[in-house]
Amino acid sequence: MSTDTQPIPDAIVDAYLHRIGATRPERPDAAALRDLHLRHLRTVPFENLSIHLGEDIVLEEKPLLDKVVGARRGGFCYEINATFAVLLRELGFTVTLLQGRGFGPGGRLGIPYDHMAVLVEVDGERWLADVGFGDHSHFPLALDERGDQTDPGGTFRIVETEEGDLDVLRNGTPHCRLETRPRVLGDFTAGAWYHRTSPDSHFTRSLVCSRLTEEGRITLSGLKLVTHTYGERTERMLEREEEVRAVYRDRFGIELSELPVPPTRSARSTRTAEAAGASQA
Repeated sequence: MSTDTQPIPDAIVDAYLHRIGATRPERPDAAALRDLHLRHLRTVPFENLSIHLGEDIVLEEKPLLDKVVGARRGGFCYEINATFAVLLRELGFTVTLLQGRGFGPGGRLGIPYDHMAVLVEVDGERWLADVGFGDHSHFPLALDERGDQTDPGGTFRIVETEEGDLDVLRNGTPHCRLETRPRVLGDFTAGAWYHRTSPDSHFTRSLVCSRLTEEGRITLSGLKLVTHTYGERTERMLEREEEVRAVYRDRFGIELSELPVPPTRSARSTRTAEAAGASQA
């Protein structure tokens, strides 16, 4: 990460560990990284509520930690991968931010700085940590392994491109293309701004809050609650405000003074029907 980063007070590190139900590892090794990665996915939601609440998103360590640790919120990749990198750094891991571009329909790549991932170096090995992709690998991936990597989230493979970038495939389908050049947090400002404001961004066209569970995954997409339990999918529409608040509070640990407005009901959503109907469920 950036060389001008400041040490984080121990109290905040301890609060972060408490937030994800972890204790300080005895040493920064691969086993500790796997444990922290999984705990993070199960407790810190992947969510874009700030966009639909009109909240600013500041890509600086303190406001991001205030949100994820202090306010017990989640975020999208720029927020929760950045804070996870801070936590790992303070625990003694060597971390580097990487920029990536997600693959969309037809294999089309997203904008530059479309995604943030974290390179973690442990005992001479390099691991790709990513707690900000939503439904993805449960554990870090071995960055230098070119064979299949079996994970509870699927079969992953990292493939080198002709240009020297890395494509991350899940079950044979390309998910993300990563550059290996080190980046700093401020480099992602334009990408975050695009996804907060552009009518072409899937984040402005959908409202999502999702978290890995021991049984599968739970996702609130607008007013649709989707639950995956041991491979079985169920869904139901929430009709009352009280139900929505209860799901955010009880299933995601998020207390909201006001509810985000789903795009199909917001002023922003006087767009095409296709845009209004987009969803990440």
